[in-house]
Amino acid sequence: MKNNTKETLSLFSEAKPDLSAKQQFAEGAFLLREFALPNESALLAALRSVAAKAPFRQMITPGGYRMSVAMTNCGPLGWITDRTGYRYDSIDPESGQPWPVMPEAFLTLAKSASREAGFPDFHPDACLINRYEPRTKLSLHQDKDEKNFSQPIVSVSLGIPATFLFGGLRRTDKTVRISLGHGDVVVWGGPSRLRYHGVAPLKDATHPLFGSTRINLTFRKAG
Repeated sequence: MKNNTKETLSLFSEAKPDLSAKQQFAEGAFLLREFALPNESALLAALRSVAAKAPFRQMITPGGYRMSVAMTNCGPLGWITDRTGYRYDSIDPESGQPWPVMPEAFLTLAKSASREAGFPDFHPDACLINRYEPRTKLSLHQDKDEKNFSQPIVSVSLGIPATFLFGGLRRTDKTVRISLGHGDVVVWGGPSRLRYHGVAPLKDATHPLFGSTRINLTFRKAG
């Protein structure tokens, strides 16, 4: 067992990333290299459409801190945070209007990635869109505000590189560091659904389409 663990950690070392198309790094957890690239143009157009209707914003945590990562949502439900807590809501609190409809390009990608990872019946009703700048990060956390843990999480990385941190069922468990590039998709569910995960501080970089930013699309079945 120890040898298998060492092999897995070696596969995902930042110095020598495994560039094979599909990699399993935990039970029920997969990395799909460049899976989103065939739909790049449609994804970019859809992203611009969503952001025009529901602009990115830095939300306030229950503790009163402004998040460093800017975010928005699309789909029937959107994830929000304010001084009253974390939750999903069908209404954008800034506009008072429903969140933008989830673009077909987003939905198609989420479902196809989920099928590729062995979760054929994924029906996302929420897409949280995070915008990272260099030196921003996302602390280790669990995705547990959803009502349905039987369906996976699908996370799409666009723009500058990032290091995805994937831990265990306790915050103190050791994390695997996974180098993510433009178009990479991570899917986790089943026994890995409630594992802690996060994003290490981004390094300075630029991308021809996204400049010095990284966009992360996270699809969930929330309701």
